[in-house]
Amino acid sequence: MTKIAHGLGFSTFTMVLTMDPLALNRILENFLAEDIGNGDITSEAIFRRDQQVSAEFIAKDNFIVAGLEDIVVRLFLLCNPYLQYEVIKDGSRVEAGDTIFRVQGPALDLLRAERVGLNIIQRLSGIATYTNFFVHKVEDLPVKIVDTRKTTPGMRVLEKYAVRVGGGSNHRFNLTDGILIKDNHISACGGIYPAVKLVRERAPHILKIEVETENLGQVNECLEAGVDIIMLDNMDTSLMKKAVELTAGNALLEASGGVTLDNVRAIAETGVDLISVGGLTHSATSCDISMRITSS
Repeated sequence: MTKIAHGLGFSTFTMVLTMDPLALNRILENFLAEDIGNGDITSEAIFRRDQQVSAEFIAKDNFIVAGLEDIVVRLFLLCNPYLQYEVIKDGSRVEAGDTIFRVQGPALDLLRAERVGLNIIQRLSGIATYTNFFVHKVEDLPVKIVDTRKTTPGMRVLEKYAVRVGGGSNHRFNLTDGILIKDNHISACGGIYPAVKLVRERAPHILKIEVETENLGQVNECLEAGVDIIMLDNMDTSLMKKAVELTAGNALLEASGGVTLDNVRAIAETGVDLISVGGLTHSATSCDISMRITSS
């Protein structure tokens, strides 16, 4: 395994978690507070405060690691900044039986971090692995697999990071990040053109405008309104191909709705630029990982 320098700073890694360390600390501290409550009464009855142990995270599935190097390690160090550890890099492919994390320090601190740490890495590794299945299906085509806002409350920044580890890309992080005019907005304004007009009058000029469409007539309205991105919502592949021809490169096209591993290749072959998959974050299965104390 790769030895990572001891301390609370992020390690140097190409897949950097783009989040302020203080903000990440607050998230992790809240996770710990939820689980620890007023103390681990079981472990505190069994272990001395100064009792040192070693522990390992063991993979029980084959998967892509996500959330270990910069997140779970930070979580453990919040419990005790003097822990010694070895860790493999996020993005590594591992097999059942592999050791992915070794840590040494007071038993009470390791056990305080255990469950939260496992929950995070199991969840994020599942997302990274599932995302990579989609990416692999279309890797030879000029299309991006992107996530959505269908994330676990409180976990969005972490889950979107896992998508990137798996080779996917991020859609907007929150409602402030970009303009997306959807069916309810269109209904409220009486059409695409008036909705776009209102947004242009009130929103910052540096934000791109995306509009959700359900048919070719709406795609044409978007082109007339000069929007930047057109979402093709729940269209079949024949309609998508026609939308690609109609658009002729004058706007980015995002396919959305009903995307599965079985049909993502056919969707990509229509010529769309982006394929958004809510299932990357809301339907990924968590990986099986356990922590085992190896010495005391």
